[in-house]
Amino acid sequence: MKPLSRRRFGQFALLAPFTLLMGREAQANLIEAMLARAHRPRHDSEVWILVDDRDSSLSLYRGERLLERFSPISLGRGGADTMRTEGGNVTPKGEFRVNRFNRESQWHIFVSLDYPTPSHARMALESGLYTEQDYADYFAYYRQHGYPPQRTVLGGFIGLHGLGRADPEVHASYHWTQGCVALTDAQIERLTELIDIGTRVVIR
Repeated sequence: MKPLSRRRFGQFALLAPFTLLMGREAQANLIEAMLARAHRPRHDSEVWILVDDRDSSLSLYRGERLLERFSPISLGRGGADTMRTEGGNVTPKGEFRVNRFNRESQWHIFVSLDYPTPSHARMALESGLYTEQDYADYFAYYRQHGYPPQRTVLGGFIGLHGLGRADPEVHASYHWTQGCVALTDAQIERLTELIDIGTRVVIR
């Protein structure tokens, strides 16, 4: 059996008490079904990103050809899960699209993702986190603004970003973000040279 790294040990220590108490298989089906096929390119020339929680890596592909791989990356302090709630420090799993670049971020560069997606909203409704009114409000906001609401029970402001003033040693050893995917400043600079608005991002 492989020994746990400091990064993985910290994640398991945080999640262990909840893993035994929370049977959420039914709630996770929608996102898990999506993830089962999301790692396949849409077409041979598609540029897309795969973030893998299992080995703390971010891989950039064109079709099935690997272009770049960055590791280790950092995810949320609460690990990665199909369902995220505000303040839980969890990185949401699923399939997303890049919808904005902020090159003046405190995190050096911030690449915003369209979280929470309609699939996450549906899961929130089915699990009781969203009321029917919350669900209707989600889509009304999306239609009006062109992106999902960021201040609901599901949280928001999820993206890929650099370190900025964060500690590189902590980054190299632990998952430390509030739910985003963090790379080094040099890595996020390289990544943003190769992606654009609409780039598909799979987090699993």
